[in-house]
Amino acid sequence: MFNLTLTNDVARKVRLAGLLYLIIIVTGLGAELGLRGPLVDFENAAGTARSILAAPVQFRLAIAADLLMALSDAGLAVLLYLVFRTVAPGLALSAMVFRLIQTVLIAANLMALQAAWLFLASTDGLADHAALALLLLNLHAHGYDLGLVFFGVNSLIMGVLVWHSGLFHRAFGAGLAVAGAVYLIGSGLRFFAPEFHAGFTPIYGVTILAETAFCVRLLLQRNPNLLELDQN
Repeated sequence: MFNLTLTNDVARKVRLAGLLYLIIIVTGLGAELGLRGPLVDFENAAGTARSILAAPVQFRLAIAADLLMALSDAGLAVLLYLVFRTVAPGLALSAMVFRLIQTVLIAANLMALQAAWLFLASTDGLADHAALALLLLNLHAHGYDLGLVFFGVNSLIMGVLVWHSGLFHRAFGAGLAVAGAVYLIGSGLRFFAPEFHAGFTPIYGVTILAETAFCVRLLLQRNPNLLELDQN
């Protein structure tokens, strides 16, 4: 592995990556926690149907936010590859591939949300269709976690790249690696031990902290000529 050489071009890519990362964090959390989350109760199909039908704009905004997140994620995957390919080209390429797989899964999985909406909107939320809509919402939740399996691997690889880059403090690399482990464990619980998944959910706060810290670090990257002026 080689240290990352900071140039003006690399610095610009790093800051742009930080901007896309910020969009991903805001839209991802906004869609899941702020928009869709308050409407969905996996224990109450009829209640969920009523909530969604009473707030159609909110539900559709959640889909739009997730779509914007996926678009930004694709761009970020490419940018991070361009930044870190000089550190370890094979690992940088692997990280991009795993992140793009996650992006495709999450984007395609939005069709489950759209299908749930179409069922509810076209049938006035009748009981049997409410149950089917809830099943589709649950399928979306599982599909999201399937995407996070690939993102977890991406985060582990990115942790290694950041750790060895020589540009970022190694704490950021360690944080991303821990976040990757959390994603993998959480997704594993969703599929293979769902009774423990709800109790594990608060641990996802670690991923928010690690990724937000790395996002801020990317946004604050300065050009090398400015760094030289500060040193002089």
